[in-house]
Amino acid sequence: MPDYVQGSTANLPKGAAERLRAMRGTGDRPVFFTSDLSVDEFLLVEQAGFDSLGLVLGSSIYHVGFQWQKWSVSQELPVLTGAMYDARELAMTRMEEEADLLGADGVVGVRLVFKQYAMDEGVLEFQAIGTAIKHREREGSFRTRDGRPFTSDLSGQDLWKLVRAGYRPVSLSMGACVYHIAHLSFMQALKQVGRNQEMKVYTEATYAARELALERMQAEALKSGAIGVVGARVEESNWGWGANAIEFFAVGTAVALLGDASEKKPLDAVQQVVTFDSIA
Repeated sequence: MPDYVQGSTANLPKGAAERLRAMRGTGDRPVFFTSDLSVDEFLLVEQAGFDSLGLVLGSSIYHVGFQWQKWSVSQELPVLTGAMYDARELAMTRMEEEADLLGADGVVGVRLVFKQYAMDEGVLEFQAIGTAIKHREREGSFRTRDGRPFTSDLSGQDLWKLVRAGYRPVSLSMGACVYHIAHLSFMQALKQVGRNQEMKVYTEATYAARELALERMQAEALKSGAIGVVGARVEESNWGWGANAIEFFAVGTAVALLGDASEKKPLDAVQQVVTFDSIA
């Protein structure tokens, strides 16, 4: 994981740092915000006690190194696993630095965007994009243990419900695993021709790969001091490595109690969700 220094602009282009500082208001320039939240999300984030500060992003273009693999053995491909995780984490750290420059407590609605470039084989770009927000009354209390702004892929509606119930988002926790699934031998393939039967080699390999991704996501959440992960999902990608090499990526928002346990509200206190569709 990249080192994080609060207030650092070392990983940001000069233009981005200047633009973000200007958005905070300097001299005769007013405070100005941008956001990719929908109108409903924007208003619910405000109702949860937060002000939107600006659209923040981080990017990393990454060259994936060579990975040797055995054709007939199911196994993790650690070079590829490390590359896919590191590229996403670099993008996340740069997004956090942009949020820090705006004085944010966190980033909501984070999206991880992937692009593949034709400039060179094995070159990928990951982008992390979200809206930086700051609580109007609890300044700093939503930040992580190491001073980072929190990150979350929750919608504005989900953030509103989470905070109302007495929880806070901690971080977008991730786990990755790139796995090579063994090719069937000629005899193995011949034995299953025309039969209904489980392909155990494939089942066992994909099961193991998913489990490694989930285990790493949970370990990252625990390290951040979370009590659980909400909105967890496992995404499956190939990235052009061939039919038998696949990545499983587990991601979700790690959460903790807001303050002490006495702030946790009963479920019926957050059942009624506010919408703004009827506002004239």
